[in-house]
Amino acid sequence: MQTDGSTTRPPRRAANPTLLYAQPGIVVTAERFTVGRSSWPVAELAQVWTTRGPHDRLALRAVGVSAALIGAVGVLLGFTGGLQRLTASAYLMLGAVGLLPLLLVLIGDRWRPPAYELWGLHRGAEVLLFTSDDERQFGQVTRALQRAREGVRLGGWEDPLASARIWRPNR
Repeated sequence: MQTDGSTTRPPRRAANPTLLYAQPGIVVTAERFTVGRSSWPVAELAQVWTTRGPHDRLALRAVGVSAALIGAVGVLLGFTGGLQRLTASAYLMLGAVGLLPLLLVLIGDRWRPPAYELWGLHRGAEVLLFTSDDERQFGQVTRALQRAREGVRLGGWEDPLASARIWRPNR
């Protein structure tokens, strides 16, 4: 309070940032992108791109082992002359077994698909911003971050008509 009887206004708070996406551990506002304990100002993210993560290690090992075993059997049959004594049905079986690694790749990618990854340039360094196995959640987070970047690039989230000064004639 001032001594002349007038009251002072409390300091004005900054407006709440526009919330674009919020789930446990993930918050995207017009100013910040937060995942877990990591947080980045949206204005400092120069580029953003999406990729798929590496394939599951267990699936890769299963494919490698099966391909090596099938190759070893083929080489063994070739050196012993066993390929010349095989019947047509045995060749068909060998061809079907030869497709086993491909089948393992397809099953492995359906059972444990590679994660979706969101990368960005923060102060000149490539940073993994977000990763998820859920395609829907990944799409929502990616779109929210794109909207936040557009808001920063276009100058904010104010309503242009509400913030415009209305022309009034002088009377």
